[in-house]
Amino acid sequence: MNNCNPSWEHYKRYCLPVAALKLSLDISKVSFEASDFEALKTQADDALIKMQALEKGAVANPDENRQVGHYWLRNPDLAPDEAVREQIVSALERIAACVRAIHEGAKRGAHGPFENLLVIGIGGSALGPQFVSKALQRPGEDPMQAFFFDNTDPDGMDQTLAQLRGQLGKTLAIVISKSGGTKETRNGMLEAKRAYETAGLSFAHHAVAITSEGSRLHRVACEDGWLEIFPMWDWVGGRTSELSAVGLLPAALQGIDIEAMLKGAKDCDEVTRQMDAQHNPAAWLAMMWHHCGQGKGDKAMVVLPYKDRLELFSRYLQQLVMESLGKSKDLDGTLVEQGIAVYGNKGSTDQHAYIQQLRDGRNDFFATFIEVLRDRDGASMELEPGVTSGDFLNGFFLGTRQALHENHRDSITLTIESVSARTVGILIALYERAVGLYASMIHINAYHQPGVEAGKLAAGQVIEWQVRILELLETHPNQPFDIEAMDAALGGHQVHETLYKICQHLAANPARRIRRMEGASHFEAEFSSVA
Repeated sequence: MNNCNPSWEHYKRYCLPVAALKLSLDISKVSFEASDFEALKTQADDALIKMQALEKGAVANPDENRQVGHYWLRNPDLAPDEAVREQIVSALERIAACVRAIHEGAKRGAHGPFENLLVIGIGGSALGPQFVSKALQRPGEDPMQAFFFDNTDPDGMDQTLAQLRGQLGKTLAIVISKSGGTKETRNGMLEAKRAYETAGLSFAHHAVAITSEGSRLHRVACEDGWLEIFPMWDWVGGRTSELSAVGLLPAALQGIDIEAMLKGAKDCDEVTRQMDAQHNPAAWLAMMWHHCGQGKGDKAMVVLPYKDRLELFSRYLQQLVMESLGKSKDLDGTLVEQGIAVYGNKGSTDQHAYIQQLRDGRNDFFATFIEVLRDRDGASMELEPGVTSGDFLNGFFLGTRQALHENHRDSITLTIESVSARTVGILIALYERAVGLYASMIHINAYHQPGVEAGKLAAGQVIEWQVRILELLETHPNQPFDIEAMDAALGGHQVHETLYKICQHLAANPARRIRRMEGASHFEAEFSSVA
């Protein structure tokens, strides 16, 4: 009798167990031929050679002529020179000393030992720390509770400050900005500073900076006498900065084992440094991204972790993947308009949200399931004979995976044993490596972000126009201007829509003292300052 099960044989061939990481990567539910895999493996092998040169200090970002060294953060001995190695080691020692002083009460707030942590940053300076905080928090056990200013939304900041009402004297603020000029972070710092001062507290005596030497933030922290200043280096990009002081200091203060995170990332680096793509899980990820999207990002990546602790992983990956791979030109300057769209939430929540479309709607995606084998610490009650809530979660995962497969929807499954500090370090390193390898395969620069800078410049222009509008209206109190008249008074050639949106926003906030008077149509409204 022939007991051979073709599906089982296919699964065994295309599931890669990695014993050193207690992890496995299953690509058996992606539709490809063996010849496709071999062709992709050849490209990945070439990308691995380029990655090897990057880790040794080759210029990885030609636009800025700089190295990319986030791999050195978890293994300083890989740094290309002794000075860089010493910088990393010194920063880790200073983080440990600072955390010890705060947890032991040697450094404290005006009202006692620090109990709360307010992290002020945006992009990689917030997404990484938020992901790690959510994944590894232990409510009721952590020595400090983390809060975040991760936007320049005043209402959002008010909501966070409301949770900290009466506690600012026991709250440490960490301001994170490489340049010190990022407006969202600058704004959050100033809003926080006002809140502390309104409460009769010195912000400087409750503040720590993480920034590059000589930046605007560095100068402010030095001049005002902040508690500590930790480094950011030009060879670490924001989206790969979680294992620098950016992520390690908040995590350690919260009580997370950062040594285990670093060890997990280091162990993953060693595995994914394997030069044969056949045995390299990061290479397999990059190969499947390439195959599913035909090397052009034709399909979105839907990230579905079946664990509440990993709820923010898709948001973290959005920046890591989309900011790295979303590029208009390749390394030769050819227009390619590359990228992979990333979205997701968590299972089984998504089975009541967008799984319906994934199963029956447009086949414009590939899924990445993240399976966590351990349900919880300790035993679970049986909700039905022999069945726990964790069993149901596992059933929903396996059922959804199979339902997608039956309708010819591609999926990758990443299986980990549990969510721990080491595992989180592994996940961070695995996806950092996969992004770098995929970028090499499609011949783009994964380490710059010109689109982000373009957005910042455009936002700065809007603020300049707003200042001019306010000056115009305030020097002509009670005189109404429609948009055409306002443009003429400002010298012409402004974008009317933008002027209108600025005025609309000002008029909606009474404290700005700008009045809107309706005209014959919605767009013929007039605006004036209130004397």
